[in-house]
Amino acid sequence: MGSELMYYIPALGVLGLVVMIAKAAWVNKQDAGDANMQQLAGYIAKGASAFLKAEWKVLGVFAVIAAVLLAWSGTLVEHSDWVIAVAFLIGAFFSAFAGWIGMNIATKANVRTTQAARTSLAKGLQVSFNGGTVMGLGVSGLAVLGLSLLFIVFYGMYVNGASPNGEEMMKALEVLAGFSLGAESIALFARVGGGIYTKAADVGADLVGKVEAGIPEDDVRNPATIADNVGDNVGDVAGMGADLFGSYVATILSTMVLGREVVSADNFGGMAPILLPMLIAGLGIVFSIIGTFFVRINKDTDSVMAALNKGNIGSILLTAIASYFIIGWMFPSSVEFIRGDVRLVVESINIFYAIVLGLVVGFLMSYITEYYTAMGRKPVDSIVQKSGTGHATNVIGGLAVGMESTFLPILVLAGGIFGAFHLAGLYGVAIAAAGMMATTAMQLAIDAFGPIADNAGGIAEMSGLPKEVRERTDILDATGNTTAATGKGFAIASAALTALALFAAYVGLAGITAIDIYKANVLAMLFVGAMIPFLFSSLAISAVGKAAMDMVKEVRRQFKEIPGIMEYKAQPEYEKCVAISTQASIREMILPGALALLSPIIVGFAFGPEALGGLLAGITVSGVLMGIFQNNAGGAWDNAKKSFEKGVLIDGQTYKKGSDPHKAAVTGDTVGDPFKDTSGPSMNILIKLTSIVALVIAPHINENESAHVQVPAATIEHTVEIAADGTTLDVSERF
Repeated sequence: MGSELMYYIPALGVLGLVVMIAKAAWVNKQDAGDANMQQLAGYIAKGASAFLKAEWKVLGVFAVIAAVLLAWSGTLVEHSDWVIAVAFLIGAFFSAFAGWIGMNIATKANVRTTQAARTSLAKGLQVSFNGGTVMGLGVSGLAVLGLSLLFIVFYGMYVNGASPNGEEMMKALEVLAGFSLGAESIALFARVGGGIYTKAADVGADLVGKVEAGIPEDDVRNPATIADNVGDNVGDVAGMGADLFGSYVATILSTMVLGREVVSADNFGGMAPILLPMLIAGLGIVFSIIGTFFVRINKDTDSVMAALNKGNIGSILLTAIASYFIIGWMFPSSVEFIRGDVRLVVESINIFYAIVLGLVVGFLMSYITEYYTAMGRKPVDSIVQKSGTGHATNVIGGLAVGMESTFLPILVLAGGIFGAFHLAGLYGVAIAAAGMMATTAMQLAIDAFGPIADNAGGIAEMSGLPKEVRERTDILDATGNTTAATGKGFAIASAALTALALFAAYVGLAGITAIDIYKANVLAMLFVGAMIPFLFSSLAISAVGKAAMDMVKEVRRQFKEIPGIMEYKAQPEYEKCVAISTQASIREMILPGALALLSPIIVGFAFGPEALGGLLAGITVSGVLMGIFQNNAGGAWDNAKKSFEKGVLIDGQTYKKGSDPHKAAVTGDTVGDPFKDTSGPSMNILIKLTSIVALVIAPHINENESAHVQVPAATIEHTVEIAADGTTLDVSERF
């Protein structure tokens, strides 16, 4: 069959998109409720579209400038080409389009979920989950289709039957990295911009509406409530869709780059290690589609989380089973890894074990995150109890939970990295990440249904629907908070494994055999890299704070200057709050994005490839910890606040919404909002984007190494006596 297998992989992406269209058509056919509900949903859809158009104008300018620079740089070195700019633009477009697909269906599914919840919880879950499935299949289908088609084109342009381990394949994959760079660049701005938007509106709505005015969440009288619901779509749906699209592509690409180092006497012309990650991703779409049929409940008392877990576990098991037969079909009994002068021979079954290990790590990361963020669990309950003694103790409790929550995930990640490397070297680590990301369609479906349910609850509240409707949407929303947190845990785990694989690929392309941390420039950049996630988080959180202050002032102004709002006699000026969030998010997303893109370029060209390796290592370790900490702290604070909706017992007394402990929980949730929805989820993009930028510039800093600023080396010579007879050894150490 030779390399012909590659021509069948795009069909799997097309299958995902076909099912996506069918699911979207089903959602659109559902009842959208009365005229008032449809009007409110229209406000949300209009605000979301306005934001995306404003964001795309800025990103369009960035994409063109970046493409021109890439085209120029691609002509300077042997292992690249100006065509990398075309791949970059396609990746950027696909990433933005993936986000739009999710936002478009979410703004239609939200009101239909509200109407469905008037019937039953089961119907509400069906509509919201199918809406999430549309985005999951859209993201994974576009990723597999785009990546595989471009690989076919570049294979024909540069490789055309040459050795899969040769320089021709290196060039094809280097150009293909432009697709991943475009995807991750747009993802970063979409995630940060959307996160600033949603949290500015959310914080403003909470502080003035719930705390100062004492009105319910999503009350129609709150001028910021439409902007808050718009934010759920542009941040938690469109931003998340672009985010996971970039993660998906980066994971597959890094595995393909390392697959070039695997010598495989297979029936695919030695292409099996390169094609395997694309095939696993494509089949993961099929198994995710099958998994969606397991997500069902029959009555309102059934557990929504259990239904979602059933679909998730089902798709994971199917992927694991299929991987065993695929690897047995594609690979000979053993394969050889060649990296420099190092040769490693492993049994092919070890590659299967690495995939299974990746699936297990992904599941464990999600499970641990659920434990730390779900209502009724000890960590969230501890924050609830601390709310009884005030705002400060609630915040202290949330910070402590977030910090503690890094312990088990890091041990799981470390164990996964060690185990995968032991099984199949660096390729094992990369294919473990690919296995973890194989069921991205299902993971995104589970993740995206949450913002849809959140919007559905907002529409129910603003429409004044019966109490039981809001209770049903709240059940979906509370589950969605947990699945959103588990999805972020899943994303940061995949980022860690993918970053390690990208790091290994960068080392190979940069022409360095090892990175010596005893060198001053490397050690210095290690510390600088560890600082960058902190500075990035500061910029993102500060941006939310600035925009939230503007939002608070605007909401207060409207309450004061527009008579009749509190008596339902006048309609708030929703559009002014939407405009504040839109302008602030577009303005404030530039600096964090520039930090992520420029830091590896500056360090790489100024200090050389080894120093850049130190920077990447620092960013990866610090970013993973910051991501886990912020995501889990924010998720725990959010569900601690939601625990008060049914009433909680603190020191023998029951407290509900509106009580002092509840107000303390609202403060904690407000602090956690930018943690879990702005800076925290951006960490995984920051980690991968800096690594991909390094991968793209690697041929340049490799070939121009003489131009690097080299730290002077001091040579210390001394003689060490090692035997009683006076035998000595001369040792030279370079620092």
